[in-house]
Amino acid sequence: MRRLVARNTSTNQLLADRVGVAATRAERAVGLLSRTSLEPGEALWIVPSRGVHTWGMRFAIDVVALDEAGTVIDCVPNMGPWRLRLPRRGTAGVLELPAGTLAASGTHVGHRVLLEMSGQ
Repeated sequence: MRRLVARNTSTNQLLADRVGVAATRAERAVGLLSRTSLEPGEALWIVPSRGVHTWGMRFAIDVVALDEAGTVIDCVPNMGPWRLRLPRRGTAGVLELPAGTLAASGTHVGHRVLLEMSGQ
């Protein structure tokens, strides 16, 4: 699996330095369902994706919807299990982060998030 780094370039805050990519139908279907948690620094970039759900998940996550330019068009902090984030117009992909990451980084709608290849 490819690994990326996610940085909020509007605040220069690192969101995650171990971002997995779910780009195939199978990877998107499984998402984080096989996980029991996301550690600080971990994330999952689901692309393409306009909306996500946490049905069957065992932990809360922060959800960030990005457009093609990496602009945050929707944020859902602390999205608990068995929830649904409906698709938003213009969403290119969704970044799933450990709960609390949005608050800790000050990330909100209108910020820009850069996803780039990890140096590792």
